[in-house]
Amino acid sequence: MTIATPPRITDSHCHLDFPDFDGELPDVLSRAAEAGVTRMVTICTRLRNEPAVRAIAEAHAPVFYAAGTHPMSAAEEPLTSVDELVTLSKHPKFVGIGETGLDYHYTADSAAVQRDSLKIHIQAAQETGLPLIIHARAADDDMAEILSTAHREKPYTCVMHCFSSSAALGRAALDLGFYLSMSGIAAFPKSQDLRDIFAEAPLDRILVETDSPYLAPPPYRGKRNEPAYTAHTAKVGAEVFGLDYAEFAARTQENFDRLFWKAAQYEAGAA
Repeated sequence: MTIATPPRITDSHCHLDFPDFDGELPDVLSRAAEAGVTRMVTICTRLRNEPAVRAIAEAHAPVFYAAGTHPMSAAEEPLTSVDELVTLSKHPKFVGIGETGLDYHYTADSAAVQRDSLKIHIQAAQETGLPLIIHARAADDDMAEILSTAHREKPYTCVMHCFSSSAALGRAALDLGFYLSMSGIAAFPKSQDLRDIFAEAPLDRILVETDSPYLAPPPYRGKRNEPAYTAHTAKVGAEVFGLDYAEFAARTQENFDRLFWKAAQYEAGAA
């Protein structure tokens, strides 16, 4: 009996350097492969941890990485520079700038430095041509204004990671040509409003992710998330768009290759 190979899919945002995965990475990556998750982008959220995140990408063929200063850490970390980010981006497996953004839910007291940090990351995305990876929470107006103003000055590409903001911010991002990424939140039973926002978005602007170790989708909600579970969120995404899973997976692969062009080029060169 032949076991069907699951459709290929990419976890566009995870945190494999977090202690939740200590000592388990080979098994985590093996389970991802079994689920059809053949690529993942692990995200560095504090630049002092970049060497460790880079090492994970260097050690494992399916893993790419991005780096930036998370908005919730912006007040605790030295302010980065465009030059620092551009220098880091020269690594062949460095494929995105961030995550960066604004979080006024937990860290509104550092709003000013968050905005400064975000603008530096935007400039690095503009200079490198790599996609900006945005975290947005409770800051929709400022986020839309900063992203759109910078885009008018010099266009750049971007993904609204783990998108769970308002329909208005979603439309603003899509109007700029940006992408929206579905996380496990979109699969939660009470997230119908969020699924409705995704359903109105162009299919060619959708990515999927875990944000693991956080936000595990059903049936794993409340447990540690991991890249293999991207498939569970993607199956919900397929339902949202009225597609079978294989077709939705293929479309999100095309979207990832278009946005994260450096990962696609790296794979093509390695083939």
